[in-house]
Amino acid sequence: MPQRPPLHTRAGRFIRQPAGYSAFIPAPLPPNPPVEIDDEMLALVSRADRRLGRLDGSVQTLPDADLFVLMYVRKEAVLSSQIEGTQSSLVDVLEAEAQILDRARPADVDEVINYVGAMNHGLQRLSELPVSVRLIREIHHRLLTGVRGGEHQPGELRRSQNWIGPAGCTLQDAAFVPPPPDEVPRVLLELERFLHSSEPLPALVEIGLAHAQFETIHPFLDGNGRVGRLLITFLLCERDIVREPVLYISHHFKKHRERYYDTLQAIRDDGNWEDWLKFFLRGVAEVADEATETARRIVDLRERHRALIVDRFGRVAGNGLRVLEQPYTTPIMTVNGVAEVTGTSFTAAAELMGRFVDNDMLREVTGQARNRRFRYDSYVRLFSG
Repeated sequence: MPQRPPLHTRAGRFIRQPAGYSAFIPAPLPPNPPVEIDDEMLALVSRADRRLGRLDGSVQTLPDADLFVLMYVRKEAVLSSQIEGTQSSLVDVLEAEAQILDRARPADVDEVINYVGAMNHGLQRLSELPVSVRLIREIHHRLLTGVRGGEHQPGELRRSQNWIGPAGCTLQDAAFVPPPPDEVPRVLLELERFLHSSEPLPALVEIGLAHAQFETIHPFLDGNGRVGRLLITFLLCERDIVREPVLYISHHFKKHRERYYDTLQAIRDDGNWEDWLKFFLRGVAEVADEATETARRIVDLRERHRALIVDRFGRVAGNGLRVLEQPYTTPIMTVNGVAEVTGTSFTAAAELMGRFVDNDMLREVTGQARNRRFRYDSYVRLFSG
């Protein structure tokens, strides 16, 4: 019988490079020896599957799921970007999208907006292109073009060595050195083959393996963490585990950031895939529960506000109900926008917005007499915790 590789090298090996440093060369997936799917792992897979099924069902109960998905996407974008050090909040992103000028807004808000664009682009492309190296490069290009890191060859695999560690560290004292650039195309292709194979593994285990392997390869000079987390969303949707991108998994990774990095590093150092996968599966279940609760609160909020409009808006209740549908996709609105939605004059639209403000459904956020913007705060708060 062929000898099984030792556990500490099952994820790959550190290989000494001509320049004197050691870089990690990942072994192909699936791991060998295989992932140990013990009773705890089975229970975690089952729990995560059930929670995702409940989330998917909850989202389908929304009156128009497409109206609400963009806020889930924005939340994931904010959280994933914050892991990489951005300071922008969800409100910052919404105000930037609404073109509200604010000198105090963090300069990195465009990075989060790029993340939203990259996710939406990738989800649209899934109808014609599977998750692949080509798609990953497209996403990377959308993510970094025109923002910090844009000088690091957006969409291009790196042609120089990178490393991970505290600011100021060198290759010799880095916490982790990914594979050298000449190995990147080969190991990425191996990852793509794994994604398209028919390995007898639970789908969530495969996705957890793929994310960790991508982070280990670190194929770009910048943006690897964000692309790797986008990869999770794309695989969940491609495999029809969720029909909409409503799982903000980065909340779990941000909340347990040290554990996130430690379990990934333990794969490389010790071949310990199991601890990472259990951490990942717990996160999927916990975040799915949170997202399900958000969907329930959305339905409650919408019905409460619809009833309030019918009860208090009198003859303009019909226009009020039409306006209420708008802030679920664009939570910051203008009077001109309301006039367009309702087909009424600017004056009539302004009066209608006044009713929303008086009933604590919208809040004016610019403090200006002209070019005012109104935010649907009760909805935004559902995603800001």
